[in-house]
Amino acid sequence: MGVLSVIVAGAAAWIFGAVWYMALSKPWMAAAEIAVGPDGKPQGNGSALPFILSAIAMIVVAGMMRHVFALSGIDTLDKGLVSGLGVGLFFISPWIMINNAYPGRPFKLTLIDGGYATFGCAIIGGVLSLFA
Repeated sequence: MGVLSVIVAGAAAWIFGAVWYMALSKPWMAAAEIAVGPDGKPQGNGSALPFILSAIAMIVVAGMMRHVFALSGIDTLDKGLVSGLGVGLFFISPWIMINNAYPGRPFKLTLIDGGYATFGCAIIGGVLSLFA
């Protein structure tokens, strides 16, 4: 049941990310300085690799969060959501801010990416707590 909970939680966060970035695609591409064509779509090779890597990353994050939650006794929906929010907001988002600050990227990029990390981790925490 543990592996299943990690896969479901990772998939839920990944799907949320797809919705998040589709909704915020224009401001995100502008803040990330991604070149777009006349059709408004990003220029590039259209590789599936970023999607595959992000799915793997969500499963890895969910796996570690499951481990930490089990050690910490996080076993209810409210504890899972709040703890997930905390992981995203206080661990991952500051790291994103640092990575964006040094190359001088717009703070808007940090807000978009940090928002995904925060709410994505809350979703992972919520899903994991349902399997606890």
